[in-house]
Amino acid sequence: MDAAGGLERFDAFSKVSAKLHHTGVLWALKQRIGVLTDSEVSVDLKTQHVSHSPFAPTPNRSSFTPKRVEIVAPDNAVVEVLDNPRASFEGYELETPWSNPQLAYFAGYTMSTYLRAPFVLAGDGILIEEIEPWVVDGQPWRRLRATFPEAFATHSAVQTFYFDADGLCRRHDYEVDIQGKNQAARYISDYVEVQGLKMPTRFRIFPRTADNTSLAEPLIVGVDLFDIRFT
Repeated sequence: MDAAGGLERFDAFSKVSAKLHHTGVLWALKQRIGVLTDSEVSVDLKTQHVSHSPFAPTPNRSSFTPKRVEIVAPDNAVVEVLDNPRASFEGYELETPWSNPQLAYFAGYTMSTYLRAPFVLAGDGILIEEIEPWVVDGQPWRRLRATFPEAFATHSAVQTFYFDADGLCRRHDYEVDIQGKNQAARYISDYVEVQGLKMPTRFRIFPRTADNTSLAEPLIVGVDLFDIRFT
């Protein structure tokens, strides 16, 4: 956390926003091509509340919380709603299509974890332990295994974060529970400084094998971030 700018500085802000560009095979599998290809995200830093807009081809936006997801029109009319969203994915596999509220749930909890890391690991009820390092190109990456409480919406309860010699997070492993528990490795790069905090601007997510290596293809999801700002 100190390497990324410090928890005290992070805690001085209440929200982070960014423009996103998405790539990868996931969107076609979920029959959501183009819906969030180019969008803007706003993430609450104190609670799990996230909004994406637009939900193309409409000007609508999402409102995500762990227990309720809404798709909201520009006049604030609720177009679609999904209560208890996690339960709606019961029996889903990687190839199962999503509705727009389900996409909003996935995108919401994902960015609530990604854009708050590594500071999210200081949250209440999150258990942390250091495990053996992982060697990359002859260099050890230290690893933290995090166990999230049930009330925290995220990919899976147990996740692993990898840190390089400079203390920056470079890889993040998890299982995507809502689509058949497929194993994934997220690679994190292209850090920039934003208002005193170091933020990555490039995520690339690949399948992860039983021996903890990642496959070079397919690219499940790619995310590029622009115009990051804290308020």
